[in-house]
Amino acid sequence: MQYIKLLRPEQWVKNLFVFVPAFFSGSIGDSDRLLPALMAFVAFSLAASAVYCLNDIIDADDDRRHPLKRLRPVASGAVSVGRAYALMAAALALSALALWAMPAGRAGVAVVVGGYFALNVAYCLWLKRHSIVDVCVIAVGFVLRLAAGGVASGVYLSHWVVLMTFLVTLFLALAKRRDDVLRMNKTGKAPRKNTSRYNLTFMNQAITMTASVTVVCYIMYTVSPDVAGRFGTKYLYLTSVFVVVGLLRYIQITFVDEKSGDPTAIALHDRFIQVVLACWCLSFFAIIYLS
Repeated sequence: MQYIKLLRPEQWVKNLFVFVPAFFSGSIGDSDRLLPALMAFVAFSLAASAVYCLNDIIDADDDRRHPLKRLRPVASGAVSVGRAYALMAAALALSALALWAMPAGRAGVAVVVGGYFALNVAYCLWLKRHSIVDVCVIAVGFVLRLAAGGVASGVYLSHWVVLMTFLVTLFLALAKRRDDVLRMNKTGKAPRKNTSRYNLTFMNQAITMTASVTVVCYIMYTVSPDVAGRFGTKYLYLTSVFVVVGLLRYIQITFVDEKSGDPTAIALHDRFIQVVLACWCLSFFAIIYLS
């Protein structure tokens, strides 16, 4: 059980971004595109689990001083450092096996997954110590997930989709860092080495700015003549309602409830967010697939 906990399979929900290119292209039902994307999802998930193993090894001492992270397998002593490294190697080997089994786009996806792993090794060792850089690296990681899905399914990524992915994941990363600032203000101790370079004023303004730009970018995407011509519809703008409502709900969770420390947990447990996401997916699907 502790080994599974170290791999953090619940975090694999983030890798659903791999399917975004096929979804936005209107070809999510095409097995020739879906199967390579599925294999890319598996490869990315296993590579991400390897990163989590490395992160927990490096952060073990800091995690022991955190009220929640001290329960992580390596920090708590439930899994030794040596076995954590072995599990990381096994996850990487299985990721490589999934890449090898891909029916199409194998080389391109391997480059993207390798780049993701290298970037996150740098993040674990050094980049996460630097404010602003740390959240940008997280957002770039999601863009790489998008790129892997695009290469695997043979779908061209429009600049709109890339920008929206970067912006919305930057928004989520900033909201998560705001939770660290709140903890620092309450305890007087910074949970991360770079938390002292953030404060609530900065975080509030950064989150608001990023959410605003995300909404504008999405609306511009939906009314773009190129997008309307590609999908053969001018009604995509209607889905903007769910994007605005979803961001407002997340801002409410961040500013009012002050519980934005785990975006994955919010996505898995907040019914409001789940309903909004479902409505967005269904409305987008209906407009581009059924109209």
